[in-house]
Amino acid sequence: MVLFGPSGCGDEFYNEGHKSILEVPKWLSERGLDAYEYSFGHGYQMSSDLARQAGELFENYNIKVSLHAPFYINFANPSEEMYSKTKGYILTGIKFLRAFGADKLVFHPASCGKMSRDEALALTHKRFDEFFNQIESENLLDGLLMCPETMGKTMQIGTYKEVIDLCCVNSHLVPTFDFGHINSIEQGGLKTKDDFKRIIDYCIEKLGFDRTNQSHIHFSKIEYGAKGELRHLNYDDQIYGPNFEPLAELLIDYNLSPRVICESMSQMPHDALIMKNIYKNLLDK
Repeated sequence: MVLFGPSGCGDEFYNEGHKSILEVPKWLSERGLDAYEYSFGHGYQMSSDLARQAGELFENYNIKVSLHAPFYINFANPSEEMYSKTKGYILTGIKFLRAFGADKLVFHPASCGKMSRDEALALTHKRFDEFFNQIESENLLDGLLMCPETMGKTMQIGTYKEVIDLCCVNSHLVPTFDFGHINSIEQGGLKTKDDFKRIIDYCIEKLGFDRTNQSHIHFSKIEYGAKGELRHLNYDDQIYGPNFEPLAELLIDYNLSPRVICESMSQMPHDALIMKNIYKNLLDK
């Protein structure tokens, strides 16, 4: 079964007077949503005790939680000191997964910086292989999935093929398909069901059906320019894509049940419910 939810709670939650993460599970459940992604994008600014309290509430309301690691992770940074920090961000993310009772850590793989794309990608592969296999051998990944994300800017490592290929190095790695990012990189290339199908087919070919089924999805409409992503939009935008219907049809055709997280600009829960209803209506046909 496909689960739907937001990344964050947007304006509505705060306009109603809510403030605390401890209020989120009940609030989401009352809206018919069953997934949530908490972002540590700007750093791990939460106590472990609060994470545990929140995790218990999410479990009580049957809401599956994923976490987003800090945005400044970069497995291609040539500095060994900065690479050490990247590893630390992943390890801290794993600790928060355990505290929350969550199962998926989303992270940005790498940026090219001053290196060529081939050099940056080769270094990222090398470090993925080294780091994730090491922490698996230490039993740190038991029951968890690490989810590198497809990226939306041309200087970032993270096309859908790059991310899927990176996931080949360890069975605890599954992709986060951010289809708004992919659409931005491809300059509006996601329009039909076949456009989404080529991505999912490549994943099944490389990782198999089961791991593709465990993949994570970010979905929002995104404004883009010549170098890719510019800004996230709400789902009611009529200029930029992608639309959710073709992907929903494909998920049904393939009997896939990933977790779909809405990353709209300001109305994530509202738009997540739109996507859930699109999926349900197609399923009921």
